Amino acid sequence: MDAPAGTPDLDLRLVRYFTVVAEHRHFGRAATALHITQPSLSRQVRRLEQVLGARLLDRTPRGTRLTGAGEAFLPRARDLLRAAAQAAAAARAAAEPSRITIGYATGVYVTPAVRELRRGFPDADVRTLHLRWQEVREALLDHRMDAFVARLPIPAEGLRVTVLYDEPRVVVVPAGHRLAGQESVTLDDIADEPLPRVGDRLRDAFWRIDPRPDGRPAPDGPYVDGFEDKFELVASGQVLAITAGVPGVHIRPGLTTIPLLGVAPSQVALATRADDDGRLLAAFRRAAQSLLTGPDEAR
Repeated sequence: MDAPAGTPDLDLRLVRYFTVVAEHRHFGRAATALHITQPSLSRQVRRLEQVLGARLLDRTPRGTRLTGAGEAFLPRARDLLRAAAQAAAAARAAAEPSRITIGYATGVYVTPAVRELRRGFPDADVRTLHLRWQEVREALLDHRMDAFVARLPIPAEGLRVTVLYDEPRVVVVPAGHRLAGQESVTLDDIADEPLPRVGDRLRDAFWRIDPRPDGRPAPDGPYVDGFEDKFELVASGQVLAITAGVPGVHIRPGLTTIPLLGVAPSQVALATRADDDGRLLAAFRRAAQSLLTGPDEAR
């Protein structure tokens, strides 16, 4: 079907350049991120504005701001780029041998389900990819991977999320802490203990149990990016931490874990694109639900 008369012929490369400038709000920083020169980037954005017949960006002494037309175009530009990536992925899937990429987060194992998938589809290209939990949703929607196994919470918009199994939540303490050696603890026992924070609001609230059941905020600790940073702070005596795991296990020298009673467990889940149910993905989902039932079955 031909495009309606008057439809602009958009160059997706120019659209992407615009979205990067809009993200950085600065032509210089955007040019650095795109690995092109700033004058070239300015020319490419002007070309897009000429095609659209509207000014999208205004330069200011503090950087760059979106015009009204730019504010209206930006979300649609992102949708356009995502739709193009999805169309390319669908074409590759139809033209190339069967392929699936399965992602997994730190401390979560997919080996048994991946092994079963490879056994059932020996001609398929089954790949695995370790990613940080912060990348889950975008990596799925951008088709960098097709399935991801991680601990909840995960922003679920546009995704299909299937819970695989529960894990108890435990408190991680230094070996010399006043609580070390206890059979269990409650939130009252750690009410005044600072806990490390993460940038994602959903995960921060879940892992720090913030607010507490009585409405009080959880005591703040330093921000961390990963497990090892968190455990290093615990080992140094600056904070305690709540994580998922087997009570009593020494996760690294000088640390131990204690069951945390009275809180909901952590859940490990499989996340996929909501509208994707190809044969390899369906087979992996069945294998994951059957074989990924807890840490003891991880290998």
